[in-house]
Amino acid sequence: MIEALALASYMGVMSITPGPNNIMLTTSGVNFGFRRTLPHMLGIAFGCSLQLLLCAALFAQVSGWLGEVRPLLAAAGCSYLLWLSLKLARASAPGRREVAKPMGFVAAALFQWINPKAWIMVLNACVLFMPQGGQLPAAAAMALLALVVNLPCIAVWAWGGERLRHWLQQDRALRLFNLSMAGLLAATALWLLVEELAR
Repeated sequence: MIEALALASYMGVMSITPGPNNIMLTTSGVNFGFRRTLPHMLGIAFGCSLQLLLCAALFAQVSGWLGEVRPLLAAAGCSYLLWLSLKLARASAPGRREVAKPMGFVAAALFQWINPKAWIMVLNACVLFMPQGGQLPAAAAMALLALVVNLPCIAVWAWGGERLRHWLQQDRALRLFNLSMAGLLAATALWLLVEELAR
């Protein structure tokens, strides 16, 4: 019971603190509203849970392999975040809002596999909370708990973005917001890359 509470606390902190997913959800909430951002949120929650399930179930095998490909995953994830930040900065041009569309379920779920913060969250959860031997029932319980905790935490960011919409009705204000979010996303990518290179 105590381990489940500790895992729930850990997942809550990792899910609600700023990172690539939450920056993108806030931006999507501003640009598309909460309801249109739901597939993005569900994709994140499902993708993180599936990632945790597979890594926890196969932790003994994955941990050795992951050390070898970790720099490649970090480079791919950071490159993708930089591309997203550039896309966000360009998409914020006035009058182009109705052409854009929010990230979908599948894209958001797949993004978790190159999201550096998701990997940090999942691997630390495996190291700290997975029993020896990597049994599938324990991995499934961890993944289910992660799903239940993650979804409301990330929903706060999309909801907060939607609450900002009425303040960002002017094209200039929306453009400034999107450029700020693009800058934060790029800074996050660069910070994660520097952290990886410092290892």
